[in-house]
Amino acid sequence: MAGSRSQSSGPRALRPVAFGADPSGERMARIRRSPHFKDGVFQNPGGTARTRPSGSTRDLAKTYLDKDSRARRAPKGTIPVHPTTLADISRPPATGLRLTWMGHSSVLAEIDGHRVLFDPVWGERCSPFPFAGPRRLHPAPLPLAALGPVDVVVISHDHYDHLDLPTIKALAGTDTLFAVPLGVGAHLERWGVSAGRLRELDWHETTKIGGITLTATPARHFCGRGLRNTQHTLWASWVAAGEEHRIYHSGDTGYFEGFKDIGAGHGPFDATMIQVGAYSDFWPDIHMTPEEGVRAHLDLQGGSAGGVLMPIHWGTFNLAPHAWAEPGEWMKDAAEEAGQAVAFPRPGEPFEPAGEVPVEAWWRAVSGPITRSWRRPRPRGAEGVAGTSKGDLDLAGDR
Repeated sequence: MAGSRSQSSGPRALRPVAFGADPSGERMARIRRSPHFKDGVFQNPGGTARTRPSGSTRDLAKTYLDKDSRARRAPKGTIPVHPTTLADISRPPATGLRLTWMGHSSVLAEIDGHRVLFDPVWGERCSPFPFAGPRRLHPAPLPLAALGPVDVVVISHDHYDHLDLPTIKALAGTDTLFAVPLGVGAHLERWGVSAGRLRELDWHETTKIGGITLTATPARHFCGRGLRNTQHTLWASWVAAGEEHRIYHSGDTGYFEGFKDIGAGHGPFDATMIQVGAYSDFWPDIHMTPEEGVRAHLDLQGGSAGGVLMPIHWGTFNLAPHAWAEPGEWMKDAAEEAGQAVAFPRPGEPFEPAGEVPVEAWWRAVSGPITRSWRRPRPRGAEGVAGTSKGDLDLAGDR
């Protein structure tokens, strides 16, 4: 009938393109066959994880609206971004492995002659709308087009701060491949990535791209981009293994015992990229604190210190009530207590885990005071710890 619109095209026409697309057809049939899909949704390892904030809405709002808290959640000055140049990333890494943190969870990994780009977010906001939502606290270290060709883009899950529409649309015009968790391919296909360029994996499934073997491994998180969260797209951490090196990217996850299994099956790792920002007592099951991040790294390494840990998911967006610099400061202390090497690159600063690792606490120059200091072990018989008040100790332990 003239002027009519099909039932299927109507909802899609009204759906914002940033929401992506729901899985359907054979993709949905494959999701239903997954051993991790039960009762109509994907399940977390280790039992149900609370994906909604705990406590009262009033308490959460009070925390976010508090004037002093708001001030602490942003840097006091300009975040020092390394001006990444083509020279930085065009010459092969001397040791065969180089990592460049682009901010938040975006990392370019150059591993055994191949280039893997994890969770690339070059957009100004992690939001479905260009006029609202968390805005970048520092610019991207270099334009996406200046990054050069990559062999594969790896996506951990479909939240806006990990799967960015403007970035994916730009990459859709290249010939790079995409490795994504089960169901996430529906979003990419709607945004112009052909099905032939997608490698869509369930947990414990593996794909080989060139000389790199990618394995989707479990994580404790959730998914969703639209107003209605159907839990029909999977979330994952990732193992990337070359001929000589192995690395791990956590995506977003709460701490769980499965890190030990991942380490036993795929480790030890030359480097891990571990989520340690945007944690809160309001959602303890789905994001890790720095202390938990160190514990996860040690689990992945078979229970002892080894390799290099690089904290990710912090510094670029304001997504939680904690102070802006707290993840870096707490990670530094927690890693020192564990005897674990940690890299603290500025955004855009390349480094080789087997070479000189950046360790300077660069955030201190642009951070306000961090009122919740890390709780260090109190020496036997001591009245306190130098530089740390008893109140700080109590607050730091109350997580």
